[in-house]
Amino acid sequence: MDLDAFVAAHRGEWERLDELTGQRRLTGADADEILDRYQRVATHLSMIRSTAPDASLVGYLSMLLARARSRSAGTRTLSWSDAGRFAAVSFPAALYRMRWWWLTVLVVNVVLAFVIGWWLLDHPRVESSFATPQEIDQLVNDDFASYYSEYAATSFALHVWTNNFWLAALCVALGVFCLPVVFLLVTNVLNVAVVGSIMVRHGRGDLFFGLILPHGMLELTCVFVAAGVGLRLFWAWVSPGPRSRVRALAAEGRAALGVSLGLVVLLLVSGLIEAFVTPSGLPTWARIGIGLLAEGAFFAYVFTLGRWAHHRGETGDLAEAERGFDVPVAG
Repeated sequence: MDLDAFVAAHRGEWERLDELTGQRRLTGADADEILDRYQRVATHLSMIRSTAPDASLVGYLSMLLARARSRSAGTRTLSWSDAGRFAAVSFPAALYRMRWWWLTVLVVNVVLAFVIGWWLLDHPRVESSFATPQEIDQLVNDDFASYYSEYAATSFALHVWTNNFWLAALCVALGVFCLPVVFLLVTNVLNVAVVGSIMVRHGRGDLFFGLILPHGMLELTCVFVAAGVGLRLFWAWVSPGPRSRVRALAAEGRAALGVSLGLVVLLLVSGLIEAFVTPSGLPTWARIGIGLLAEGAFFAYVFTLGRWAHHRGETGDLAEAERGFDVPVAG
């Protein structure tokens, strides 16, 4: 093949495709023309590669085709309908699909916290290995309660939100390695069990549960969800099933990303409760009731809306249940 003659004969088509892909707005005819010219240029590229490969020309046509493919497929922009579909379909469906993972993490951690706390109460001498009597007295009579009112509510809510989301993000990001997630969970359980046993032993159990339950139920549930998602990533690598490990990790990674985005909102809610409800002057029963309401709303969200969205996905109306999330790309 005479490469120079071939280029001269088809340069106009390539330039026209380049012009179309550079237009900000496309009519229906323009879009059809892009598809038509894309197919032609793809044929040209195949012919050049097979008969007269020229690195610079192959590179130019490959880049031109990539731009045309992207322009033809288009990019989705974030909209209220996208956000609504994410909240009503994608996020709850993924939570429901992964329910056994994070529910198992939740149950194991809650049971472990109570077992450790009970053991510490039965072995009071162990308490002295964690802190001096003066430090324990400071914790029981001042530090634990003042922690929730030490800072302005707005800044405290932001601090709590970022701190909790960082923990949840670590659980997801490190999930494929398994052990770091287990370490984070055990550390968290130990902290709660040690502080709780100290407060109960010194007669301040009502204060401990009255301050930790309003926000802690939803907050810890979010952490357990993140840990469950992370451990599912690990299992996708260990046992990918009929898929390759790369495909399995990619699919679960998309779902993990979507869950992480949803947890941002849930952790914001728990942060607001911790900043404005936990240290408020409301009766203990009212504060705990607000926490129970938030936790109950979460479970109702997952096991009603999530179950519905998940089963619709299984029948083919939605794909979230099997392919995770399609996260819109801002453009």
